[in-house]
Amino acid sequence: MAVGVPLAAALGACTFTEPGTGAPKGSVLDRGRRQGYLRVAVFNEPPYTKLEVDGTVTGAEPDVLRAVLQRLGIDDIRGARIEYDAMIPSLKSGQVDVIAAGLFMKQSRCAEVAYSEPVIVSTESFAVPPGNPAGITTIRDVLDNPGMKIAVLPGGFEEGILIAAKVPQSQRVIVRDNVSGVESLAAGRVDAFLLPTLSLRGMAQVNKSFEVTDPIEDAPATGSGAAFEQSQTDDVARYNEVLDEFKKGPEFADIMQRWGFDAEAALGVTTAELCEAEG
Repeated sequence: MAVGVPLAAALGACTFTEPGTGAPKGSVLDRGRRQGYLRVAVFNEPPYTKLEVDGTVTGAEPDVLRAVLQRLGIDDIRGARIEYDAMIPSLKSGQVDVIAAGLFMKQSRCAEVAYSEPVIVSTESFAVPPGNPAGITTIRDVLDNPGMKIAVLPGGFEEGILIAAKVPQSQRVIVRDNVSGVESLAAGRVDAFLLPTLSLRGMAQVNKSFEVTDPIEDAPATGSGAAFEQSQTDDVARYNEVLDEFKKGPEFADIMQRWGFDAEAALGVTTAELCEAEG
């Protein structure tokens, strides 16, 4: 799965629905207890999610999900790499049981899935060539320069930021993954690559071909939590009870610190607030 094995092949006999029948019925937590794991949609975007070569899924969101599920009697999670614009359809079709991928909350997504309370609260930045020759630091800069092109992931929160700000489609360049975004920047095909600040900073530690701007002042703050199928309201409520206790303890802070996040940032923010983000 770490190298993009097609989802159907990756899940194989693990799927609990017939083609076209939609998500499985009944409690997702009960199903996880029976089978010993839940199938989780991830990308491969450290520090939010990370897929190891052996298929093990880690990262801030999966590590929290795993710890909370273990407290609910579910031993582990199994990751499937799915692109952001396909995650919600995969959840609805029953190919996965939950999303834990830094799938940031916004109005359109909150209308389609049942999010847990936030685990991560994040900011956005631009990857720019060394010296930032275009001087780009805000979304307003993009709007004021019609010739400027910005790389974004398909279906990602960042694409939604540009759409909500009415950045023309001609200025939005879709790239399939983080590597493609950085390559497009280095080749001069785009002027900047818009991504969460921590993702870019992590990439910049091993790739010196770009700089990371300060957090963008006019980009909305957002966050993410585990996303379940909409019918799972009772299970999400139970998950939130355990998550709330977990967030108050040292293990949550340890996970957040390990991946470079501020644990305190998620304590004063609610899903209802984050779901007000446009897009």
